[in-house]
Amino acid sequence: MVRGQRTGPANAITDVAGLRVGHAHRTGDGWRTGTTVVLAPPEGAVGGVDVRGAAPGTRETDLLDPRNLVERVHAVVLSGGSAFGLDAAGGVVHRLADAGVGLPVGGPGECVPIVPAAVLFDLKRGGVFRNVPDAAMGAAAYDDAVAAPEGRALETGAVGAGTGAVVGGLAGGVGSASAVLPDGTVVGALVAVNGAGSAVAPATGEVYGAQEPLGGEFGGLRAPSAEEVAAWGGPAEVRLAAENTTIGVVATDLGLTKAQAAKLASAAHDGLGRAVRPSHTMVDGDTVFALATGAGPADLEDFQRVLGAAPEVFARAIAHAVLAARGGPHARSYRTVFPSAFPDGGAGGGVGDGST
Repeated sequence: MVRGQRTGPANAITDVAGLRVGHAHRTGDGWRTGTTVVLAPPEGAVGGVDVRGAAPGTRETDLLDPRNLVERVHAVVLSGGSAFGLDAAGGVVHRLADAGVGLPVGGPGECVPIVPAAVLFDLKRGGVFRNVPDAAMGAAAYDDAVAAPEGRALETGAVGAGTGAVVGGLAGGVGSASAVLPDGTVVGALVAVNGAGSAVAPATGEVYGAQEPLGGEFGGLRAPSAEEVAAWGGPAEVRLAAENTTIGVVATDLGLTKAQAAKLASAAHDGLGRAVRPSHTMVDGDTVFALATGAGPADLEDFQRVLGAAPEVFARAIAHAVLAARGGPHARSYRTVFPSAFPDGGAGGGVGDGST
């Protein structure tokens, strides 16, 4: 961990200047899925990506190769719905184009928004296989991001792309975290956790990603009782079916080149490997995008500090997703399985935690 760092005011990716986040989702009547948009400033952000899982569903990742032309992206879409859910990105593209935001390609108002996307598998977790995000849901998530007032708390848990997520047999979800480095540089992450592996240690019931907190961010979380761990029985076995995938964004207000952004995305995968075990499997499509909003490029020393912070921030974001998740018919929540881990005895599970 980088010495002297602290969380940002929101402890979320929105602590990175210029970034906004919006969610759209639907549950009930056969639905349990959604879409999350990370919206860059109008001028875009330098983008990078690293795809480590063997079963990815993505859009515009080839464009982010440092050898290719376009430097900046205007939004990143994370969505449920497996390959069907890539349609959500189209709704964001059209909303951006309507706002005049995109890569200029002609006369006034003629632009092409650059919107990379990745999807996770949550099909049939609400009951109906083809109830999936579409362009309208992507547009709704964009609208939510645009409407977000400055300082609005970022929703986490069973929202947006994490609405139907599952990790290691427990409810997954969306999580976020940030770190402010001693020189003031901010690193943030947002993740939708839906891994084949487990975010929870089998022997102790502790959340892997919560082992290196900043300050009191996890609110007195402790190891659950031995009785609860025994009753849990351990994480679900990794099934040989591509029904998983953890997807996310790591961002900084440091200025980076496109190649540096790709390296930042790679560093965040180290945090995924710490927080979900195993990760990057044959049945995960694990994908991390990187965004850099500052003017650059960064010098080597500054960039190295950001690379050092990224794994911890990404791992903490995964922990927040698991701890905020609400369960239901698709999976039990961590809070329901391990209530003794919480100072309130699990009573803060919230409306909608229908775990049994």
